[in-house]
Amino acid sequence: MAKKTRPGRLRIVAGKWRSRLLDIADVDGLRPTAERIRETLFNWLAPTIAGSRCLDLCAGTGALGLEALSRGAKQVVFVEKSPVAARTLRANADLLEAEGAEIRQDDALGFLGRPPGQPFDIIFLDPPFAAAMHGELCRLLDENAWLRRGSLVYIEEDRATTPVDLPQGWDLTRSKTAGNVRYSLARTGDRA
Repeated sequence: MAKKTRPGRLRIVAGKWRSRLLDIADVDGLRPTAERIRETLFNWLAPTIAGSRCLDLCAGTGALGLEALSRGAKQVVFVEKSPVAARTLRANADLLEAEGAEIRQDDALGFLGRPPGQPFDIIFLDPPFAAAMHGELCRLLDENAWLRRGSLVYIEEDRATTPVDLPQGWDLTRSKTAGNVRYSLARTGDRA
């Protein structure tokens, strides 16, 4: 019988919670964004992260949203379908006393199908690679008024797949690969 391993720990890279270690939920397929990818991403976002309103879709461990809060984002709405992952994310946010963290246990597609309320400045889009949801999530973000004028959308996907088709008016501003991951940043078109 194979020995079950612990899911591990997540380290915040920089900001007010720099080097803090957080629990990772024991959920099949859960893969936190690697530290070196987060470091590159947040270097890209450095001019815009302070005071921003962010949406972390398919949040999983919450690595991206918690890193954003650590680096000065005003608010992050975390959307995570798994009850176990959402519970662990909530416990980690409580441990950090993360003001501005709002955790919603919900399906990302269903969440984006509802009226948005207030649009977001930065969206983190890192669904399970096998789900092949990237295109549909981008479409819903674009069509359902979740975006401000010039919002930034981070997209993490399997390097072996064809890059997601971006909605009309979105511009790919950055893209890199690391291991089996392709990660990109897109600026959205004009919004009222």
